[in-house]
Amino acid sequence: METFIVNAQSRSDMGKGASRRLRRTGVVPGIVYGAGSEPAMIALVHTELEKHLEHEAFYSHILTLSLDGKEEKVVLKDLQRHPSRPFVQHVDFMRVSTDGAIHMSVPLHFTNEPISPGVKHGGTATYYLTSVEVECKPADLPEYLEVDLADLDLGHTVHLTEIKLPEGVSFPALAKGAQHNYAVVAILGGRNVK
Repeated sequence: METFIVNAQSRSDMGKGASRRLRRTGVVPGIVYGAGSEPAMIALVHTELEKHLEHEAFYSHILTLSLDGKEEKVVLKDLQRHPSRPFVQHVDFMRVSTDGAIHMSVPLHFTNEPISPGVKHGGTATYYLTSVEVECKPADLPEYLEVDLADLDLGHTVHLTEIKLPEGVSFPALAKGAQHNYAVVAILGGRNVK
């Protein structure tokens, strides 16, 4: 499993003007909060953050935040990007405690689409979800969840309840009732499919 170390410095200047000044110097303003501690205003070097963001795993991993030399475990909770330029405007991290459960969005990886009977017969895989919210302890957080399409025929759909979950991981949506057993992927027929 990959480990990510995010370097940050504390910042005391707050407000839109201060954030704008930081961004002009290639620094991203942010905040770290949670786990019963006071929120802390932070600043990160944009180029370092961008390198981390290139990895899909960064979005669903427990990260090590090195804040002024002191390390703590966090997860990425929010990211605001500039609407037209490739620049991160603000980043939010949430501290995690080892004993409490966390809710995180985890990417879905779809496998065996080419050998799916439905695809072989001219159908197309239609993806309804590309990520899903899970609940688990930080140590149990999966990097991604796999959805195997090897046995999926035309007209068949995979729902949340059909995804194999690692030990200690659950879908909070399913606790809300059967109507929240969302469709994840389906093999739908094309025009020439009989």
